[in-house]
Amino acid sequence: MITREDIENIALLSKLFVDEKDIDGLTEEMQKIVAFADTINSVEVKSGEFDNINNLQNAFRADEVKESLPVEEILKNAPEQAEDHFLVRKRA
Repeated sequence: MITREDIENIALLSKLFVDEKDIDGLTEEMQKIVAFADTINSVEVKSGEFDNINNLQNAFRADEVKESLPVEEILKNAPEQAEDHFLVRKRA
């Protein structure tokens, strides 16, 4: 069962703001989602082979070599750059 505390914890972990008045509604909706997933999980499966139901083999396309944009054009919108690289701040 999903509780208010679960919703608050999920919001905290995902760094989302959830208004206090919306928590009860979200709790009900999340409970419906979990109940639906439980329904799907309870279905009896006769065969466990679902990974290749279309009988596809090696359905990857071949690589195509194409011209790239010039480095100057790629970097023209970069806030910070050095030589031919994007500069990004190190995050702690």
